[in-house]
Amino acid sequence: MSLDDLVLGVLLLPLAAALIAGLGRNLVGRTGAHVLTILAVALAFLASALILRRVLVDPRPHVLTFYTWMMSGGARFAVGAWIDRLSALMMVVVTFVSLAVHVYTIGYMHDDPGYARFFSYLSLFTFAMLLLVVANNLLELFAGWEGVGLVSYLLIGFWFERPSASRAAVKAFLLNRVGDLAFLLGMAVLFAAVHTLSFRAIFAAAPLLGRTPILGGSGGMTVATAAALLLFVGASAKSAQIPLHAWLPDSMEGPTPISALIHAATMVTAGIYLVARLSPLYVQSATALSVVLVVGALTAFFMGLLGIVATDIKRVIAYSTISQLGYMCAGLGAGAFAAGIFHLVTHAFFKALLFLGAGSVILAMHHEQDMRKMGGLRRFMPVTYITFLVGSFALVAFPGFSGFFSKDAIIDAVGRSPVAGAALAHLLLLGGVFVTALYTFRMVFLVFHGEPRMDEHTRAHLHESPLVVTLPLVALAIPALAAGWVMFRPFLGGSFFAGVFGRLPYGHPLGFVSRHPHLTPLAFVMGAFSEPSFWLMIAGLATAWYGYLYRPAFPARAAAAFHGLYRLFVQKYYVDVFYEVICARAGWLVGRGLSTGGDRLLIDGGLVNGSARLVGAAARRLRPIQSGRLYRYAFVMIAALVAVLGYALLT
Repeated sequence: MSLDDLVLGVLLLPLAAALIAGLGRNLVGRTGAHVLTILAVALAFLASALILRRVLVDPRPHVLTFYTWMMSGGARFAVGAWIDRLSALMMVVVTFVSLAVHVYTIGYMHDDPGYARFFSYLSLFTFAMLLLVVANNLLELFAGWEGVGLVSYLLIGFWFERPSASRAAVKAFLLNRVGDLAFLLGMAVLFAAVHTLSFRAIFAAAPLLGRTPILGGSGGMTVATAAALLLFVGASAKSAQIPLHAWLPDSMEGPTPISALIHAATMVTAGIYLVARLSPLYVQSATALSVVLVVGALTAFFMGLLGIVATDIKRVIAYSTISQLGYMCAGLGAGAFAAGIFHLVTHAFFKALLFLGAGSVILAMHHEQDMRKMGGLRRFMPVTYITFLVGSFALVAFPGFSGFFSKDAIIDAVGRSPVAGAALAHLLLLGGVFVTALYTFRMVFLVFHGEPRMDEHTRAHLHESPLVVTLPLVALAIPALAAGWVMFRPFLGGSFFAGVFGRLPYGHPLGFVSRHPHLTPLAFVMGAFSEPSFWLMIAGLATAWYGYLYRPAFPARAAAAFHGLYRLFVQKYYVDVFYEVICARAGWLVGRGLSTGGDRLLIDGGLVNGSARLVGAAARRLRPIQSGRLYRYAFVMIAALVAVLGYALLT
């Protein structure tokens, strides 16, 4: 089978399944909907694996063109694919996680009346993300970008009868539109400079764009910097970086399977993928790299702090997602593109595992999500507990788990990077290690340890989730534990991503791996025990143990002692207040002013009705001269003629 056929299969199978399951759900029924979509995603996963196998043999980029849909002013707009090791790897990760989520959904959404519709949305979401990943030009990538935004709106607001879900969907949609506007402006800058949006042309022109001022002349911001910063604003909205992060915690209003899919392998990773894909452009701008680095580090630390006070199990994991996306951004900003993508891959496995594990807990607790009403669940749900613990150790980067290899590589790369702001970013990332361990094991201890705190009815019916729920947990726990061991040398040593990312003008921050050919994963693990990140992680774990197992009254006393800080965290730094009270209220006032002063008074009252009143008033003034008497008309005509002749004679 040709590469073109495989790529088209990966794209069209989920799309066809989504359309049939959605539009024909009355024909295929509930069983047909999940069988069809799961089969389509499974086949897409197999095709993605075959594509990855081919690019491992032949690493050069394969630029495919399926058809040209428009020619304008000499610019050619085509639908195609850019297949290299980065896009092939992303296809495998997206389809694997999506497959696990599809299977898990059978058990989680079993009693929901929108069962078939949900499977249709899941498959459509997978298609949109795959389109984004394989695109060979920015316009096609933007189509997938908007696709995941649209379907995320449908999925976050899936239970639309809940006002909170509807508000969360609208909030996600609006905040992402801010990023999309910047994305469009970034595309416009590149199109004006290169006259095309194809990656091949942009990459070839990138060195020149790094020297060309955006407004002409001999100084100022370059085209590369302007385009990279605008595109990063779009990436920040999609990947929930400060200050456009506020939509992501509220997206927990959607069903748990979509929380896992959005937060693990799709949508939120789209911004990370965009920056990595356009790395030849970003390496031409030290300013853009510095912004990406500092924004990522600030997000990693300050968003992690909010997980310490959250009580909803899904929101804790959501804040951890934002924080881990910050680590990925920091890695990209430091120029360690391979480490950033490495963490994207490992994070996809352990974050999907944590979300699906949380969903298993929520099912057992009869849809209760408040961790303060849980406790002691490890005795009732051993499989969920063990797999959740694997995901937690991967999240805190415990040596040997997959998250350790990628996260510690990022921290090390940021510490070695010469990019402006790297010293501050390194401190923030180290602080984030302590914070991550604290909120993660706070969650583990509150949910699975201690005495049960649920009501008697819930406690009497506690049991392990069915196999259709626990099987995806086990499937995801394996790569969450072992993926780092397999990927360490190929990813960080440079052999896997050779030729994929842009070349930095200075030494590569991950060069220590390639300079030490005998640095094995085991040696990297053993070296962790002498690093500050390991002891900060242990300190966070110990603090969580002390506060939530050994001295359960300690958190309440600490909150009372630091009431102002605690209030700041609970209010999420008042970002939501700023958006809702300042931005939304200001927008409402501007709209009301334009409606009242502009539309009613100026347009309707002045231009439309005012012109009508002016004509009416003029008609009333001129009406008396229309008397209908001929001698008056003759007199006026003669008088006018005399006046004209007199004027002619005098001049």
